[in-house]
Amino acid sequence: MASQAASVLQPRVGAGVLLVDDRERVLLTLRKGAPEAGSWSILGGKVDFLETVQDCAVRESYEEAGVRIAIERLLCITDHLLPAENQHWVSPSYLARIVEGQAYNREPHKSEDLRWFGFSELPENLTMTARNAINAYRELRSDRGSTDGSSSFSQT
Repeated sequence: MASQAASVLQPRVGAGVLLVDDRERVLLTLRKGAPEAGSWSILGGKVDFLETVQDCAVRESYEEAGVRIAIERLLCITDHLLPAENQHWVSPSYLARIVEGQAYNREPHKSEDLRWFGFSELPENLTMTARNAINAYRELRSDRGSTDGSSSFSQT
């Protein structure tokens, strides 16, 4: 029991996945539990012992949304510090695309909803990891010469 209590006070490693489809929509899940319950998040979860971060991202995408993905690149790393929830995560987020399957909510006990959003329709209650990954994606697109105003996303 003491080792379990001590592990709660240790930082954890998570992996996030920003899935963007060919219509420039992002897939988000509405979290039921901590961290940041009641907020929309990118897919992702805890890295298991001896699992690579990328393998975790691939696994979590299938577990949460039933899709097989191809990772395109690392977008950002979030220092996910939530003292009020006694949560501390280090969370790399990847840009990925679906290579097989149609997204659906495979974990209704953990997620209220799973939905595609256009960049102009994003909910305000985004998790820290979702906000950071979306901002990194918009910066990437802006750097590549996109002119749709995508770099104007502001954090709330």
